[in-house]
Amino acid sequence: MPANILLVEDEPAIQELIAFNLQQAGHHVVRADSAEAGMMVVKNALPDLILLDWMLPGMSGIEFAKRIRADERTRQVPVIMLTARSEESDKISGLENGADDFITKPFSPRELQARIKAVLRRRAPQMTDDLVQVKGLSLDPATHRVAGNGAPIDLGPTEFRLLHFFMTHPERVHSRAQLLDHVWGDHVFVEERTVDVHIRRLRSALEATAHDALIQTVRGTGYRLSAQ
Repeated sequence: MPANILLVEDEPAIQELIAFNLQQAGHHVVRADSAEAGMMVVKNALPDLILLDWMLPGMSGIEFAKRIRADERTRQVPVIMLTARSEESDKISGLENGADDFITKPFSPRELQARIKAVLRRRAPQMTDDLVQVKGLSLDPATHRVAGNGAPIDLGPTEFRLLHFFMTHPERVHSRAQLLDHVWGDHVFVEERTVDVHIRRLRSALEATAHDALIQTVRGTGYRLSAQ
């Protein structure tokens, strides 16, 4: 599934090459040539993943990663560090300071794509094309099809994204604000009660196969999908 990727890289040739390969793979790429510029991008809208060069002018990549992890709004954004450093101690330092993975320069486009896919599957599974199944309910992001006990279920685009997020994060309770951030995007300004409207639509669509009960209301907190 295409992801919104922030690429923080100060070397123009490397930035251009990486951005080209990511775009060829279908991703949307926002570029920044410094950590400070990257921070401004993140402030305006959360990316799905950050590709971060270790050696940057001004603020280092390590410091950028530490700030991302220290902020509740951004701490869940996956970070892959790009580095010419290959020493084990350097990698340990990066991982301890917020990186999810490392890619040592030079690297191939195939390796980059594989690392991105692996990190997204681990940290943001709603951004992958993997088939998801919960208690007879199946969702295929690649074909945009949903079925309950084998019977097709018709969902609108927002209800599809909402269900995908729930199914890839079963048993976790999410507030309306969190659902807005993850499903609508934190740069979209809509009322929290909008979530309730789409929850009702989603439950209505799931009624035919009796899967509506999977979407539970947690009083005073938000919603969760029960896999029990």
